[in-house]
Amino acid sequence: MLNALYRLVAPRQFEICFSEPELTGKEILVRPTHLAICNADQRYYQGLRSPEVLSQKLPMALIHEGIGRVCFDPTGTFRRGQRVVMIPNLPTETDPVIAENYLRSSRFRSSGYDGLMQELVSNPSDRLVALPDSVPDEVAAFTEIISVSFHAIRRFAQIAHSRRERIGIWGDGNLAYITALLLHTLYPQLSLYIFGIDPQKLSAFTFARETLHVSHIPAGLTLDHAFECVGGGGSAKAIDQIIDHICPEGTISILGVSENPVPINTRMILEKGLRLFGSSRSGRTDFAETVDLFARSPQLVGYLGNLVGEQFSIHTIADMSAAFEADIRKSFGKTILRWEI
Repeated sequence: MLNALYRLVAPRQFEICFSEPELTGKEILVRPTHLAICNADQRYYQGLRSPEVLSQKLPMALIHEGIGRVCFDPTGTFRRGQRVVMIPNLPTETDPVIAENYLRSSRFRSSGYDGLMQELVSNPSDRLVALPDSVPDEVAAFTEIISVSFHAIRRFAQIAHSRRERIGIWGDGNLAYITALLLHTLYPQLSLYIFGIDPQKLSAFTFARETLHVSHIPAGLTLDHAFECVGGGGSAKAIDQIIDHICPEGTISILGVSENPVPINTRMILEKGLRLFGSSRSGRTDFAETVDLFARSPQLVGYLGNLVGEQFSIHTIADMSAAFEADIRKSFGKTILRWEI
């Protein structure tokens, strides 16, 4: 049996290729139905990674956020047609200390390993999580990025001290919105302060205590802990502001991805005794607990629906390119691909 993969072979250039799906007697075949474009996919699509990275990674099928329906399961774990979310992290070993998403030996879909832009995706059974019927396809499609925020919050709960009354979140994009929303859902007693640059985006954070423009932060405002969800060229300023406004012994969670080194005011980190930790990707536990939270919190799912952006029905390579080009122009939300190949 041949499987069709739609690989990025060069910036802005997709091509179809065929391969035999991996079938070891334990692999479950899933037909993707709804995919979501991530900023990491865009960096490959637009050729924004270094030439060295692009030469190492391409050709490669993009996208690591998506759901599908089970076509074939020799293990009997899922029923045919069951809706599942696919976990893109593919560990090759276990470690008693290091989580699966931080093991250097783990493979990750759409980062040096083919992503979900395929006719059929072969998955080990532990890389799939069944979805409740109450979650719309368009929201379930970006479960992966939600699980990344959930992972960071779970680590924050283990690391940060117990005074957690005032939490700051720097950023007004998708990651900041999801992180703030999960904090609000999991810890409704928290006072959330959102710091951004776009008044229209900030207006979506209706559940926050206060939203502030980064150029107009009151000098006396203090926070117990903070999450940095900016990334890119804005990381340095965001981290600098967090260090200024966080109380001594506070914890800073870094989630924003930056291609270049970011300078940090280590003097004030030392003076305040701050804790900084980074979080990247997520593992099975994070996916399973995120899906469980979906089932327990319809209001959360409703708020996440605000992130559903433009949707594209994908039948051809031209459709794929059109969706990625439109995604570049979006200001907020997630572009969804209805995978109808």
